[in-house]
Order: sequence, then C-alpha cells, then structure tokens
Amino acid sequence: MKVRFTTSDGSHVDAEAEPGDNLLRVAQAAGMPLEGTCEGQMACSTCHVVVDAEWFERLPEASEEEEDMLDLAAGVRRTSRLSCQILLTADIDGLSVAIPAESHDMSR
Repeated sequence: MKVRFTTSDGSHVDAEAEPGDNLLRVAQAAGMPLEGTCEGQMACSTCHVVVDAEWFERLPEASEEEEDMLDLAAGVRRTSRLSCQILLTADIDGLSVAIPAESHDMSR
C-alpha cells in the first residue's frame, strides 16, 4: 500500500507500507522529520501530522488521550492527528498527510 507525505516546502514523498504498519514508523523510514519522542505512548506530540481532508473521515476517531496531546502540538489544524496512532489498513491505501512546518526531528 502507498502513503503520500507532503513536506513543509510542498514537495511530495511517496512511501510503501504494509497493512498494520504504524504511520509514524513509515514516515520515519521515508525520512520525514517526525521525532516520535515517546515511541507511540501518547506522551508527546512530536509525530503530529495533518491528514488531507478527503482521508480524515476515513480514519477511526481520535481517542480523548490523543486529542489532549494534540492540544500541545504546534500548528494544529482540524484534521490533525498523531501519526503514532494511525494504523494503516487496506481501506486507507493512498493515505495523504502533510508534515507541519513546525516539525523538527532533533535526533538528526
């Protein structure tokens, strides 16, 4: 399956993924600047992405804990999600997300 990332400069990076993959890991493997400091434990917002509107409604709703972490993220939009909480499934093949300009991977 495919995932499309739009970087802060407007360029596109297409990545291959397998059903069941976590979007954060796919993004990191594709070189996206998502730190994921808490390794998916929802204790940070360093994996924040903005899901394209056409895909947002196809995703399961964010949990209350995820919404709380998004409150701390920079550049949050209506379709913001934590990439660590998005498990890729065949029905979202082609998912498209944007990396906020505020995203920086300090481990690089």
